[in-house]
Amino acid sequence: MKFKTDENLPVEVVTVLCDHGHDAISVIDQNLAGSVDGVVANVCKTEQRVLMTLDLDFADIRTYPPEEYSGIIVMRPKVQTISAIVSLTEQVVRLLESSSPAGQLWILDEFHVRIRPR
Repeated sequence: MKFKTDENLPVEVVTVLCDHGHDAISVIDQNLAGSVDGVVANVCKTEQRVLMTLDLDFADIRTYPPEEYSGIIVMRPKVQTISAIVSLTEQVVRLLESSSPAGQLWILDEFHVRIRPR
């Protein structure tokens, strides 16, 4: 699966995804750091990549309708440490074994995953 990580995620997220056989790149790698959310979303749509982010703005389904994207994953760790974010990324990798985020918004914390639409 193809992923793009937002600039608010540590580089370790790309590493975890790639280590599990996914094609992952960060917005920083593509010189998109500092771009407005709409630009990042459009690049993800064009490249057919799942967006992974901490940015709650991407959870607004009126602005970013999930069915228009290859998937949007918003991670909501209790604390925003590298280890907490890596742990959530590993949770995403496990979820990918049985589900695809295509056309969906996943909001993920340490205990739950909310999926829209379902």
